[in-house]
Amino acid sequence: MIEALTENPILLLFIVAGLGYGVGSISIRGNSLGVAAVLFVGLFIGSFSPDLRIPEIITFLGLSIFVYTVGLGSGPSFFSTFKRRGWQDLIFVFIMLTFSASIAAGLHYFLQFDASITAGLFVGSTTNTPALAGLLDMIQNLGLEESVSKLDAENSVIGYSLSYPMGILGPMLAVILMQKLLKIDFPKEERELRKDYPVRQDILTLTVEVNHEDVLNTPIRDLRKARGWTVMFGRFERANKMHLTSWDTEFQLGDRVALVGDREEVEQVASELGTILPIQLSYDQTEYETRRIFVSNSKVAGLKLAALNLNEDYALLISRVRRGDIDMMANADTVLELGDRVRVIGKRKDMAEIAKFFGDSYEELSQIDLLSFGLGMAMGMILGMVTFTLPGGVNFKLGFAGGPIIVGLILGGLRRSGPINWSLPYSANLILRQIGLIFLLAGVGVNSGHQFVKTITGGGIGLWVFASSAIISILTVCATLLVGYKILKIPFSILIGLVSNHPAILDFNIRRSKNKLPNVGYSLMTPMSIVVKIVYAQLLYLLLS
Repeated sequence: MIEALTENPILLLFIVAGLGYGVGSISIRGNSLGVAAVLFVGLFIGSFSPDLRIPEIITFLGLSIFVYTVGLGSGPSFFSTFKRRGWQDLIFVFIMLTFSASIAAGLHYFLQFDASITAGLFVGSTTNTPALAGLLDMIQNLGLEESVSKLDAENSVIGYSLSYPMGILGPMLAVILMQKLLKIDFPKEERELRKDYPVRQDILTLTVEVNHEDVLNTPIRDLRKARGWTVMFGRFERANKMHLTSWDTEFQLGDRVALVGDREEVEQVASELGTILPIQLSYDQTEYETRRIFVSNSKVAGLKLAALNLNEDYALLISRVRRGDIDMMANADTVLELGDRVRVIGKRKDMAEIAKFFGDSYEELSQIDLLSFGLGMAMGMILGMVTFTLPGGVNFKLGFAGGPIIVGLILGGLRRSGPINWSLPYSANLILRQIGLIFLLAGVGVNSGHQFVKTITGGGIGLWVFASSAIISILTVCATLLVGYKILKIPFSILIGLVSNHPAILDFNIRRSKNKLPNVGYSLMTPMSIVVKIVYAQLLYLLLS
């Protein structure tokens, strides 16, 4: 069997992926490893023979696809978070990585490691493959004797491979520990952050009878501006006749109006308008229709609702946008993405044309625009190949991770450039992200499995390197979560994204928090952390040699 798997690495890849996914779906007391189990199944299978290998090109392909799709999906939130919080979070990430490198240096002197092993230990504990590549490249170009250069390169890889598994498992254990110590309530935190980070909204529809005179004879536009309302005003009934609201609508006593929005604000606005009624407004279905329409027209995706100017041609209201499993309030600044489902209320005679305008084709949504995807990935790869030189002669490349995620963030923030829509349909993004992550985890697990088990069972320095990686990863994450949450007041859900230095950790933290907020921290942290880790790995080697 081992011989067959050795000769058929693609078969090996899918066996590891399938078994890992099965193991990851097992839930114990409500917790499961999810896709991270692919890594541990890979380690187990890879331990049987050093000849069991998955080609590195598959691992790097998975890494690049994963980080690029994360960048595309997180681009808008990354730039909005940066505008809101400035440099604070980035400086915090830099300080915590400095703390991590300092722990590695301290263990170096305490345990008398070789400098190359310490540098590899730091890289593995922070799971940064581009940093390892940069370290090996520097060792080869230092002009050392060939035997010394070869030995240091091998030691760096050993330190990396021994510490890498704990670099993934350690942060997971630290997150579980700190969540319990800090008594984090993820659902409560998500509710508190929903205005700044609308990853999910508790949308409510209420019918209100207008009986407060201070809101009469004033256009909705002016009421919203003066009172700071953000709810959606839907259809309204006056003298038993149904109408659709507009910015110029002025309420009269006895009007019945439908309000749509976040639960707390809808209830507040309702109290300012009049009396809440225990009914839903009905409408003449021969004239009006409510429909969910798919956004599959690439010419519409990436544009704000206000830019579509639909109200100039049709009498309609767009009240909600459903993205994935999340319903969001629609407003003038809502930017549509491929795969969104918009809830439209309009005249029945116009619905066919409105549906055609948005596309409303599930088949089109199942296709990937290979022009934009290919160009984006290519630009990311090219950026990753560029060599940067820092003061002091330290050279580094962003590699397969840094280049694609930076390009993905920029293109995700832009959304479109002229006729090219950079965004992917929501479902397509998730599928590509999952495939990339599985390729990455399976490759890393299988290729590290034999050396990992051999070193752990053999004792000696390997056991000390493994123990040191646990100290670095767990202590760094615990300190980051404690300082970030208690002192800097960074939301815990975003913090666990900041400490997700590997896709498997990010997936684990998303599953644990049951929301998408860790993506915000991950996308904010990753570009800077890749660069800092590359530089620190080389500095550790140079300063400790």
